[in-house]
Amino acid sequence: MNCYATITVIGRDKTGVVARVTNLLFETRANIEALEEQVTRGQFSMTIQASWRATVFNEKSLGQGLRALGRDLGMEIKWWFTDPKRPQRLALMVTREPHCLDAILESVKSRKLKTEIVAVIGNHRDLKANVEKAGLPFHHVAWTNRAKAETKALRILEKAQVDFVVLARFMKILSPNFVWQFKNKIINIHPSLLPGFPGPQPYRQAHEHGVKIAGVTAHFVSMHLDEGPIIAQESFRIKPGMTLKQIVAAGQKLESKALVNGIRLYLTKQLDVHWGVVKEI
Repeated sequence: MNCYATITVIGRDKTGVVARVTNLLFETRANIEALEEQVTRGQFSMTIQASWRATVFNEKSLGQGLRALGRDLGMEIKWWFTDPKRPQRLALMVTREPHCLDAILESVKSRKLKTEIVAVIGNHRDLKANVEKAGLPFHHVAWTNRAKAETKALRILEKAQVDFVVLARFMKILSPNFVWQFKNKIINIHPSLLPGFPGPQPYRQAHEHGVKIAGVTAHFVSMHLDEGPIIAQESFRIKPGMTLKQIVAAGQKLESKALVNGIRLYLTKQLDVHWGVVKEI
């Protein structure tokens, strides 16, 4: 039996960070299964997936070592432990539209999605009743100041020991710092067939451009808006004379379907991201 952890390191770039962190892990007899790091405008970001044999794993000692190393480097180091025997812990982020939230709640209730929803964060209170009716905790985080809002949201996610995040029509852009802490663990639904019509109001763009086929895309969130690796897509034909309202209604039916399918693929470990492209395995 193995124990697993995801470790993120974020801060101002400096020499030797990768060596310091990996050396600490080697000293704890960790097996580093994946490592990704980058520097953007002097900001260093790294995500590590590591595992240990249960007989040698010491969670308390590892936590103490990472905290001390973070202080020494002057960087933010966080870690999440994953028990392979328990369901993945999911956090939802929502705004005002209920259709994706309701579809996920129903899919979890019916066991179509075998996951545990541990937190729902909304930047409005419109869906609070839907969430609490399902017996789940709702956290209102006003998004008037992105830095403060993200700090509060990350505290909620850390306290809930979240494994992955789903943006169920959450309409705010997340910072690179937020995204990196859940590298390839944030799933979003976008109402167009990406890479076409990224950004806001894609249904309106499809209507105005007279496209004949429109659709929706479930994708991992990256640090570049609506350019993350594509997981699943659904499409529909725009018939002559369809109004913008009719196009939106047709698309919304497929948003829930594609998003639930994307989550299912993620949970059943049928996805691998290689050079920015999702491959089913």
